[in-house]
Amino acid sequence: MKHQLLYFLKILIPFTVVLLVLHYFAVRELSGSYTFYYSVWSIYAFHFIITFLIYTAVLTVSKNLPEKTGFAFLACSGLKMFAAVIFLVPLIKGKAPEPIADVAAFFIPYFLFLFFETVFAVKLLK
Repeated sequence: MKHQLLYFLKILIPFTVVLLVLHYFAVRELSGSYTFYYSVWSIYAFHFIITFLIYTAVLTVSKNLPEKTGFAFLACSGLKMFAAVIFLVPLIKGKAPEPIADVAAFFIPYFLFLFFETVFAVKLLK
């Protein structure tokens, strides 16, 4: 399990750093005078931590109850959606001038990390 977790981190960390740098420069160059509600760093910290926790949970279930791995991934994905809503509550309640831009800045990485998690979960299921 430790070997799989380290391999996952060897892929997750560069994936996160590359996306963070691309997102940071895109926001800096394209946003003009608009200030996003959440910083790029906080968005990627959220995604990195949630992705790592989900994979750790799914890997643990896979080792102990391999027939329940798919269900564990689905449950964790549901919890991730709930965590995303909780993370975005201040944005939703706030009066951001362009909430669509803020939501897109959060959900584009959300779906990229979800795809990343799915690829590794499918590897566990095989």
